[in-house]
Formats: sequence, structure tokens, C-alpha cells
Amino acid sequence: MFEAGDIREWRGHDVVDEKGRKMGTLESVYVDTATDEALFATVTMGLPTRRRLVFVPLVGATVGPGYLKVIHPRNLVKKAPSIDTDGVLAAEAEPAVFAHYGLDYVPGAGGERRLARR
Repeated sequence: MFEAGDIREWRGHDVVDEKGRKMGTLESVYVDTATDEALFATVTMGLPTRRRLVFVPLVGATVGPGYLKVIHPRNLVKKAPSIDTDGVLAAEAEPAVFAHYGLDYVPGAGGERRLARR
């Protein structure tokens, strides 16, 4: 395995937890608006009739043949903030995404959003 360079190229691939258990598929990448570095991914999860996009941090993520491995356990990811498959992350929901994983949330100097979908 190696660290994911351009994670956007991995859309549609399986996302697995630290034990290699499949959680879903990579749908999109959210970058830090200040640095343009990938911070979070959305993973398609749920039953076929009730799919949702769940946020998971990309810090420490690695890639293998046909999959992206994140460092967070599946149960934590399943309970993470999510949006509908055609939804958009609201600005006021950003702090909850960071808080779920114990990450600090600091908006831009002028109160700008921290995450942007790429």
C-alpha cells in the first residue's frame, strides 16, 4: 500500500476500514479551502433503497489494488454526519463533521467555509 496522492482518481473504488472491511464506495472528495488538500471523502453507504453519503477523514488513508483504506473503524464511520446522495454539505454542518472524529474545526479568517467539494 501507499499513500493516496490524487485521491480524486479513486472515485468509485471500494473504501475499507483499518481491518480491511468494506464500508462502501468513494463518491467525492472535500478539500480544505485554504490549502486545496483533500481532507474528507464521502462514502456511499446504506441499503440500496436508502443510500447516503457519509463523511470520513482522509488523514492517514492509503490505497491498495482497487481500494482506499481509511484509519477509522467502520462503526465510527457509519455514525458520522451524512448527506443525501444528491445533497450538499451545509456550511453550518461542517463543525459537526470535524467534531465526530475529534478534529479541530477552524473556519477561514473571514468566517469562510473550511470544506469544498471537488
